[in-house]
Amino acid sequence: MDGYVREDWYLASLGRMLIWARLRVREAGTAEVLDSDGNTLAYDSEDSARAALFDAEFVAWDGLDEDDALARGFSLAEIAPPQADDDEGLRGLMVRTLGHRA
Repeated sequence: MDGYVREDWYLASLGRMLIWARLRVREAGTAEVLDSDGNTLAYDSEDSARAALFDAEFVAWDGLDEDDALARGFSLAEIAPPQADDDEGLRGLMVRTLGHRA
């Protein structure tokens, strides 16, 4: 995370799909969002990046509790933010389709 002071994950749900976004805050106070298409979007501040995520109906991953997760169709025990060695590796992991419930 060279040059970054923090990394946060955000989640949106659309039907049975979960869509991830990663927010990174730079030392200078600017921010970047890695979106579900693998694009890195630059913002002049952390606040403007968060506002864009909230406008797109994303919620902070670290703010979800089990009831919130269940309302979206999954359990926190079943889901975690995607992990890869680099942003290119994350590209295919940013959208996840949930299985059908019995």
